[in-house]
Amino acid sequence: MSRTYNIAVIPGDGTGPEVVAEGMRVLTAASRRFGFQLKLDNFDFGGERYLQTGATISAEEIDTLRGYHAIYLGAIGHPDVKAGILEKGILLRLRFELDQYVNLRPVKLYPGVDCPLKDKGPDDIDFVVVRENTEGLYAGAGGVLKKGTADEVAVQESINTRKGVERCIRFAFEYCRKRNKGRKLTLCGKTNVLTFAFDLWERTFHEVAKEYPDIKVDYAHVDAITMWFVKNPEWFDVIVTDNMFGDIITDLGAMIQGGMGIAAGGNINPKGVSMFEPIGGSAPKYKGQNIINPLAAICAGGMMLEHLGEDAAGRAIERAAMEVTGKHLKSLAAGKMGYSTTDVGDLVVKYVSEMA
Repeated sequence: MSRTYNIAVIPGDGTGPEVVAEGMRVLTAASRRFGFQLKLDNFDFGGERYLQTGATISAEEIDTLRGYHAIYLGAIGHPDVKAGILEKGILLRLRFELDQYVNLRPVKLYPGVDCPLKDKGPDDIDFVVVRENTEGLYAGAGGVLKKGTADEVAVQESINTRKGVERCIRFAFEYCRKRNKGRKLTLCGKTNVLTFAFDLWERTFHEVAKEYPDIKVDYAHVDAITMWFVKNPEWFDVIVTDNMFGDIITDLGAMIQGGMGIAAGGNINPKGVSMFEPIGGSAPKYKGQNIINPLAAICAGGMMLEHLGEDAAGRAIERAAMEVTGKHLKSLAAGKMGYSTTDVGDLVVKYVSEMA
């Protein structure tokens, strides 16, 4: 019996529809080659709908998304919508209400991609960040007193629960074991200053580690992590951290792997519906020009297939992307690739369909 997956597609804003279109072409090619079917349903959540209707996403629409095997997202962010409305009203709401408690971010330098780090190549940059995705400073706890006065007080609280911390750490151990590369898991925190939150993280980390004697563990402060990403990225295999620190270090990770044009990520609920997306945002200034790099969206599609259990298809997409960066592209930057958006999609489809 053919394997069929129902995928909710949210092309979103700016160049999102362009990169998602190429991603869907690649996903379709992979499904044909590896013998499964994809049922792709489009949803119009994003800036244009908000400008027309004032709506972001409703509880009923989120319930509809629960019925899908996965969500494939292009980008959220519109220049005519105040910053934060769409991000909180759609992105964060989906992550929180669908309990996508892990943000999974591979940081891997592909062949042919320029790296800003001197003397570092693909063998040196290949690690994964597991970021807690539904707690921390992004939980929205806090408030403001006497706003607009000289006595204004603003409080933003970092919420860390034993349940939330433990399930993220446990996911990281399991992922490190499955990845089976360095079998090393690093906790990134700030135990010397954030003594309440990261005492919980550190204690939980070492308690869970007892169940994984095959995994080496270590710890680094977040500021040290940013230094070592630049100086010795080869030290890292899998890193686990909280929501805010994960947000920061994954952007640095994207830069050392060649830029946002190649960075893909997943928002994971292991027992529910997960969402996969390129990291780079909507890039509205490039909208409609057919010059944006679609590889991050294409690689996010590959991550989605691996999450669904189609490991061979997911790996084939990544290998095809690596062939394209290694043999074809002059740059990952929009307008400087030497190929159009659709040309890059054509190349990846070709390699997915033909590679042994």
